[in-house]
Amino acid sequence: RVLSLELNKDRDVERIHGSGINALDIEPVEGRYMLSGGSDGVIVLYDLENLSGKPSYTCKALCSVGRSHPDAHRFSVETVQWYPHDTGMFTSSSFDKTLKIWDTNTLQSADVFHFEGTVYSHHMSPVATKHCLVAVGTKSPKVQLCDLKSGSCSHILQGHRQEVLAVSWSPRHEYILATASADGRVKLWDVRRASGCLTTLDQYNGEKSKASSEAANTAHNGRVNGLCYTHDGLHLLTIGTDDRMRLWNSSTGENTLVNYGKVCNESRKGLKFTISVGCNPEFAFVPYGSTIAVYTIFTGELVTMLRGHYSTVDCCVFQPNFQELYSGSKDCNILAWIPALREPVPDDVSEKSLPQQHFNPAYEDAWSSSDDEG
Repeated sequence: RVLSLELNKDRDVERIHGSGINALDIEPVEGRYMLSGGSDGVIVLYDLENLSGKPSYTCKALCSVGRSHPDAHRFSVETVQWYPHDTGMFTSSSFDKTLKIWDTNTLQSADVFHFEGTVYSHHMSPVATKHCLVAVGTKSPKVQLCDLKSGSCSHILQGHRQEVLAVSWSPRHEYILATASADGRVKLWDVRRASGCLTTLDQYNGEKSKASSEAANTAHNGRVNGLCYTHDGLHLLTIGTDDRMRLWNSSTGENTLVNYGKVCNESRKGLKFTISVGCNPEFAFVPYGSTIAVYTIFTGELVTMLRGHYSTVDCCVFQPNFQELYSGSKDCNILAWIPALREPVPDDVSEKSLPQQHFNPAYEDAWSSSDDEG
């Protein structure tokens, strides 16, 4: 299904945003409701379900926090995230230096955290049961942990030298956090430990000469502005402005050396890419100019480019229940990429006589039988 993703002519997402879309999130409970955050501070909540029953339909916006809303963000919304355990709450963070906690039913802001600098990214753990910490990456090199229970910024992780562009909790261990910074470094933290930092990822796996001027390990030769764990938490994918994407073993910190080729990345802020769930092999969906590049994670193969946006794509999100993808762009559109249904084959026609061009090469067997070679 993922290999046959295409722009669906039968599904539209209602166009509400009057400016670029920076962030999307689909709630993990039912996979039905989607949030979007815009560069004008507007947040929109969509229902993805087809309530009409017709083959062609538009995903309707249920409600939005518009610019006239008293609690609306004053500047660009960079991240939106549903509370992982129910749809009654969601979070948003913005260049207006705040993280806001929202009550979905009233659309009122229930709590606000203020920071000294622009907020690039925040994340709540999808698996935590013992803590309610929101990790926040800002213009400061310090990673902030905000506790939703106490309403205070309980904790600071120190170690980066420049702004923190992306943060992500492990989907496997509730106290493990990954952070990516403009200093070229990616750090893994155990937030229970006083010193915090478990490891700083090293692209050379410790093999660079000790005499080199680089005293500290770097993950990329540029700003690291995106990271995403695989669904099982065993690997971490990072992306940097050195036009490279790297896959790491998240328990050993080792660079797996998968080569994805040149992954163009000119974003000055966090890049919101995503990884498939429930597929074998797993795929990464990476905004790439006005397209979305689809890579096979463990082989590095560029499988396809999804074309349909008119301007830079800033974010994409995967809907695992139906293997669908949604993307948001500076062109103010959210596009739905749905697997193309293959035409059913009538029983009396053998597979052999069908034209072969519908099949993605990734499906085809690599071996050939001896008859063909004869």
